[in-house]
Amino acid sequence: CADWLTALNARPKDQPFFLWLAALDPHRPYDEGILEKPHGANDVRLPPYVPDTPEVRKDMALYYDEATRLDRFVGDVMEGVRDQGIAQNTLILFISDNGRPFPRDKTTLYDSGIRTPMFAVWKDTIAPQSVCKELVSSIDLGAGFLELAGVKQPSSMDGKSFAPLLKNPGKSIRNYCFAEKHWHDYEDHSRAVRSHRYKYILNDYNDLPMTPPADAVRGPVFQAMLKLHQAGKLKAQQQQCLTLPRPREELYELVSDPHELNNLAHHDAYQTVLKKHRDILQSWRLATNDTIPAMRTPDEFDRQTGGVTPARIRPRPSKAQMKKTVLKE
Repeated sequence: CADWLTALNARPKDQPFFLWLAALDPHRPYDEGILEKPHGANDVRLPPYVPDTPEVRKDMALYYDEATRLDRFVGDVMEGVRDQGIAQNTLILFISDNGRPFPRDKTTLYDSGIRTPMFAVWKDTIAPQSVCKELVSSIDLGAGFLELAGVKQPSSMDGKSFAPLLKNPGKSIRNYCFAEKHWHDYEDHSRAVRSHRYKYILNDYNDLPMTPPADAVRGPVFQAMLKLHQAGKLKAQQQQCLTLPRPREELYELVSDPHELNNLAHHDAYQTVLKKHRDILQSWRLATNDTIPAMRTPDEFDRQTGGVTPARIRPRPSKAQMKKTVLKE
């Protein structure tokens, strides 16, 4: 955080500025004792798709600790903006690039993986404690920054400006958000479209499990899930990271099912909704020249231990060379 404040203080005082501050918190690994008053096991709320065990609660409590420390760092930066007397002319955005590093969160296309925080503060421009429930995509950020700076958005640039939402949080800028997963430690290829009420997911590689990131695989939550699964004690709604084959298509009604546990893709009553979202996703894939790779990428980590595999090579070779290396091993 000291580096953030140094950068803020060192900026040219007579020029507009754009400052991007990237935080390590709350990435893994987690350390105990980072707060004077750490969170306890009873302070956390667990989602229904992870087991409720002591080790899971402890790991989530450590995540809470890191999120709390990050909150303090952000508060220090906001205080620095106020101390410099520029709060009235400075937009502060707090955003996250993905969900928390836990099973069925980060690297998934469920809301727990792609519906991330976005807090905006701008003195005398944004109404305090106002709430915006409209859809915003990460590709809308650049367009919004350009509009706020008085720069015309190039026609070749994707995204819709989020700037109108700052003063009018009820104004809609898009009806759908699109998300995609290519590869993160493990091979996968999935696409999704989200409307206000529904989420449609297409899993091109549904023969592969929905393995969380390698650091989460090594973590206590996934390891607890593995042990319970092997003992036949893992609840059905907690097995999605281990289920094979995965559903080719998934459809969720997000109002009544915010955790996306009840797949409606094969329910007769939702076939019209399914087709509508399937067609919207297909149109987007055609418009963006989205294709499935001709060759898959070997996993760089073991899917049960999170340990490094022979495919973990740097600098990264071609897929063909990676496959040769793996076969030799």
